[in-house]
Amino acid sequence: MAGPPDFARVNQAALPVLPAILQRWLPDGRRRGDEWVARNPRRSDRTPGSFSVNLVTGKWADFASGDKGGDVVSLAAFLARSGQAEAARNLADMLG
Repeated sequence: MAGPPDFARVNQAALPVLPAILQRWLPDGRRRGDEWVARNPRRSDRTPGSFSVNLVTGKWADFASGDKGGDVVSLAAFLARSGQAEAARNLADMLG
């Protein structure tokens, strides 16, 4: 049985390719400076603006709903409605 995922390592590996990841996960979004601004796919969000991901740190927030997280793994878990460990493993698999 494999141990718990190395969250820090997965997050570190994701940051350099975060724009490509977000194009896949949030395809209606766009880059605005150091942020990826998109609609929140987990609620009825008509226009991009309140949901954003920092492309440098991976921190994300939906300022309309209050949902937020501190890294790419937490974003993956939020979008997939999964636990952090499962999200980290799936993201690690995606990154190779």
